[in-house]
Amino acid sequence: MIRNSMIGAVCLACLLTASMALAQDRSTQEQACRALLEMTDLTITSATIRDNEQATQPYCYVRGVIAPAIHFHAQLPLPENWNGRYLQWGDGGKDGDLDFANQRVAEGYAVTNSNTGHDSATEPGSAFGFNNRQSEIDFGYRAVHLTTLAGKALVNNYYSRPPQYSYFEGCSTGGRQGLMQAQRYPDDFDGIVAGAPVNFYQAMNAAGVWHLQQMAQNNYAGNLAVDADGDGSRENVELVGILNNVVMQKCDATDSIRDGVINDALACHIDPAVDLADYKCPATGSTGVCFTDTQIQTIANFYRGPTDSAGNIIYPGKLPGSEPDWVNLFMPTARNRMTPSMLSGPAGDHVNYLFYEQDPGVTIPNLAEIDYQARRTGMNPEFHWLEFDVQDVADGKAALMSEIMDATDPDLSAFLLDRGGKLIVYHGLTDALSVAAATVDYFSDMVETTFAGSFAAADAHARLFLAPGMGHCGGGAGPNSWDKLLPLVDWVENGVAPQALTATHSSNGVVDNERPLCSFPQRARYTGPAAGENDRANWIASNFQCQ
Repeated sequence: MIRNSMIGAVCLACLLTASMALAQDRSTQEQACRALLEMTDLTITSATIRDNEQATQPYCYVRGVIAPAIHFHAQLPLPENWNGRYLQWGDGGKDGDLDFANQRVAEGYAVTNSNTGHDSATEPGSAFGFNNRQSEIDFGYRAVHLTTLAGKALVNNYYSRPPQYSYFEGCSTGGRQGLMQAQRYPDDFDGIVAGAPVNFYQAMNAAGVWHLQQMAQNNYAGNLAVDADGDGSRENVELVGILNNVVMQKCDATDSIRDGVINDALACHIDPAVDLADYKCPATGSTGVCFTDTQIQTIANFYRGPTDSAGNIIYPGKLPGSEPDWVNLFMPTARNRMTPSMLSGPAGDHVNYLFYEQDPGVTIPNLAEIDYQARRTGMNPEFHWLEFDVQDVADGKAALMSEIMDATDPDLSAFLLDRGGKLIVYHGLTDALSVAAATVDYFSDMVETTFAGSFAAADAHARLFLAPGMGHCGGGAGPNSWDKLLPLVDWVENGVAPQALTATHSSNGVVDNERPLCSFPQRARYTGPAAGENDRANWIASNFQCQ
């Protein structure tokens, strides 16, 4: 009994000693982190040790301000956990908040991110741009660049040495930011990952409004959501399923595999008037499971995209296979209270605040009220999105905002050649928000301008990966999951260019499809067991080759 008591006392003393050591350790960590508050060349508002929910080790969390309105934060691994790399984390949508990259911090990256110059709680959507050129510039390009400079200053101070390598990772708005950095600030990063870039920012948002107008015109005559039971509610979206089935029947098996994924959506051509002929409504009208002439024209318009008065495409149309995502993005239905997410989100107020040099007016009180007459008088006159004319893009009325927010300069020689940077661009082929065809066009223009049209020469510096069946930044029926940053790091630091990215699709947590995403213009071709292409067990990366 005495011996056991002594052992217990010794163990208790060990625990107390360990606890005291941890407390002392934490105190030392806090002191080192809080010392960043003393920086005289950067405005730091707080610095404290914070636990990471995706790691066992805490990190130094810092918040600061860059005048006049850019708020940023940094997640700095403890010095013993830092991998020597700096990462700027990209944003989504119209931003207005601080985004965390806990997993990247757990991997050892020092990470920064900003609100891009506004807070979405007080200025939601595009409202931050209302008669505020500085805020527009911050969002367009200034915030990311200055946050990067602030982040590198923090890294240098906290670790007493600069980062060995600097990276950018982002998708959607983050993809636009990545390309903007390569164009405007080529010395900021060694490598950039730009996913689903909305770099044709003004044309894409203008096209978004145009697509919404197609659905709403003539009191929703072109809408694919219908009132099938006569209760006055557009609850039935069966037409979209019929359309998608027709598309899949035509283009799914062009790669000899019928898996619910179109391997090359860019080569799939749909003629709604012909391909939907068997589902066209009789002269007596729609029954909810057939297409009217107006609906067929709306579908054709979606695939074609908006054009100017001379017939030139302003922004590419939706690619075949993207139809299921039209429902949430563009279709007024009972389930979204006649306010699809493109209306309530990216495009609904864009032309009010971020398109014209002079803002035409504030949004109407209820964006879904298509019969509302916009008020023209008073201190803040209104502008209805249905009044927008997509011809204004072609007429140059978005020229100033395009200069601020578009990232379409194809000359990347300063970043890719002079700097020696590496660029990975990826895009899902069923992305119904930003269209992959626009990214292909930009990348091809970049190759033409920067590498005299040689994809072979470009391969040593920049690569584009298209993901069949993947939606906007993820999701969809095709393989859509892979580590976006690791291939870039391997390329920059070890000279190993990614020939293909191995992506997986999972259902209920189980991988059920695996494919290589090939460097454009190559495509993955099945080379597995003969006659086994439609056996799900053979859908593994080793059974495909990039050709």
